Amino acid sequence: MERNLRKPSWVCTLIVQCSLCFALYVALNLGHPQKSVNQKRNGRKSLDFNFISVTGGFRPLEQQIPLLKQMENVARSYETRFVVSTSEFGEDDPLRQNASRLFPSLKLPWYITKTSKEKEIGYFQEQIKLPHGETLDVIGIDTGSLQETNLTALSSGAGDNQLNWLTRTLEATNSHWCMVVGFHPLDVCEEQKNQVEAKQIYEHLHQMFMKFGVNAYLSKHGCIKRSHQDSVTYIENPDPFGLGNGREMVDGFLLHRVSSLEIVTYFISLEGKVKQKKVIRQRGKEAM
Repeated sequence: MERNLRKPSWVCTLIVQCSLCFALYVALNLGHPQKSVNQKRNGRKSLDFNFISVTGGFRPLEQQIPLLKQMENVARSYETRFVVSTSEFGEDDPLRQNASRLFPSLKLPWYITKTSKEKEIGYFQEQIKLPHGETLDVIGIDTGSLQETNLTALSSGAGDNQLNWLTRTLEATNSHWCMVVGFHPLDVCEEQKNQVEAKQIYEHLHQMFMKFGVNAYLSKHGCIKRSHQDSVTYIENPDPFGLGNGREMVDGFLLHRVSSLEIVTYFISLEGKVKQKKVIRQRGKEAM
């Protein structure tokens, strides 16, 4: 009789332990809601393609470390394929150098803008194959040298080699998605020199983007906040340096999820939280 009384107690203990294990598993998974950004769909792995963009440049090391650590967490969790850095330093960008040296998961291809007034080429094109069989064009331009462009000379057939290159490149591309990247936003600020010339070149670029079906232009923060104009979406990376005009200094980076139908961009803070979300539909049709 005594043996029969002990058996139910053992069974109850096993049931309780299994229940606790299951509860712990559920709690751990509920504790990571951001994983839903790239979950499997209908039992199959998502065909979304992920990459990161960030504003490069100088930061004190104590500011770089938390940023790069959070970028590494996202790169590892979402299997990001590359990093785009809006920087004025090109391959000498200090953020990229420390990322490759200190964080193994950030040893990815880095596509970096460059601003210069020299004759050195500072523009590039990268065509990336996506998992669903389509392509993404990432086209970097040297906005520093573009600010010196004379549109009068350009219209007469001479003009800037980079603008001629950009025209030929955009005309030839047939990629499903096209994103142009530059260091400077296409804004004209009050304190900016040569405002008339800058406005002319920026408007010329915008018309080119519309003509050739550019989906988005990616840059650092500007003095004018805008999300899209006509069919072109303007995406700004978080600005760690501040711009005055009452704008709060903020740091972080962007996670871009590319599918065949849309590009979803998430602003990730230094705490790993999603602060903003922007959706670009095919051919620049945007929804917030």
